[in-house]
Amino acid sequence: VDFVKLAATYSKVNLGQGFPDFPAPDFLQEALKRALSGNHMLHQYTRAFGHPPLVKALAQLFEKLLGQELDPMTNVVVTVGAYQALFCCFQAFVDEGDEVIIIEPFFDCYEPMVKMAGGTPVFVPLRPKAPKDGKLMSSADWQLDPAELASKFSERTKAIVLNSPNNPLGKVFSRGELELIAELCVKHDVLCISDEVYEWLVYDGKENTRIASLPGMWDRTVIIGSAGKTFSATGWKVGWTVGPDRLLQHVRTVHQNSVYHCATVAQEAVAQSFQRELTLYGKPESYFVQLPRTLQQKRDLLIQSLVAVGMKPIIPEGTYFLVADISEFKSDVPEVPNSDEPYDYRFTKWMMKNKGLAAIPLSAFYSEAHKNNYTNFIRFCFAKEEATLKAANDILQKWKKEKTSS
Repeated sequence: VDFVKLAATYSKVNLGQGFPDFPAPDFLQEALKRALSGNHMLHQYTRAFGHPPLVKALAQLFEKLLGQELDPMTNVVVTVGAYQALFCCFQAFVDEGDEVIIIEPFFDCYEPMVKMAGGTPVFVPLRPKAPKDGKLMSSADWQLDPAELASKFSERTKAIVLNSPNNPLGKVFSRGELELIAELCVKHDVLCISDEVYEWLVYDGKENTRIASLPGMWDRTVIIGSAGKTFSATGWKVGWTVGPDRLLQHVRTVHQNSVYHCATVAQEAVAQSFQRELTLYGKPESYFVQLPRTLQQKRDLLIQSLVAVGMKPIIPEGTYFLVADISEFKSDVPEVPNSDEPYDYRFTKWMMKNKGLAAIPLSAFYSEAHKNNYTNFIRFCFAKEEATLKAANDILQKWKKEKTSS
């Protein structure tokens, strides 16, 4: 919130917030027009736990993805974005004294939502391993230490939060890493809250394995998804949970007694869009195939621009985001006497005010205990129009010339 305000005040180019500035696909917009001008009952309440056409389409899709037969009425709940899905899960499953393992860096709402439910967050960081032969680091080089992860599980552990592909790092957890997490969940009878909002945004031919498809995990996993990320329409706020009825019955209780119901016309338009994607599943014209190709090109453009100015990007395997190492810029950013503000916060504010380019400090995605270990990185969003990325490149090229001449 703080950096959004700063960006609005100072930045000419905002690569901070995680939303596309390009249009949602035509087929989604056309579906909304049809929903608005068609059946007049689409302006009224629909089923509280999900508009029937949407839960049916989601059940069909996830049957393909998980190899699991699904009942649309009991295995899917539609929510006000993935954000409300997360809130419902924490409220439904976490009680006073429960511990919830959170993998760092993490989407920043996990910690307060766990605390709000009365739980205790337990943090375990992904640890970077420098690649050999001077190559750029990849998000795959940030890995869990198996012994460290195992040490976080105890009799008080209720759940682990998995975010793959991961915001902010862009890491796509490998099958081996997911099998490690699954083994510990089964051994300790722990739930997995699997935040998969970037599930289609995976690059370089990387395979996106879904933890619920692994042995023993369907019955203890709640999958969280987002039409906002899937169809590049983050303002629509249509999300969902998919999982076994024994878990989703508790999600339904929280949902029913909080927002109760989600916008009918938006659900109808998303349902029609999923029906389109089901007919095109795996084909080149599928949006699920086209969007990651487009975003990979945008990612690569931003990587080139950042390398040129002297930053060291960590190449993301997925998501909208790219993290860059800013260690080489210590001499550019003035020290602030008697300040305990992390370097990445100070650098990001300086970059906004002096260069007009907005990003987010990586340490914002860490717990207080670990924040100071990761202050040499900032996060950029590359899910932007080419014109936006070109404007960012122009800023970086000018910056490079200033650095060279000085």
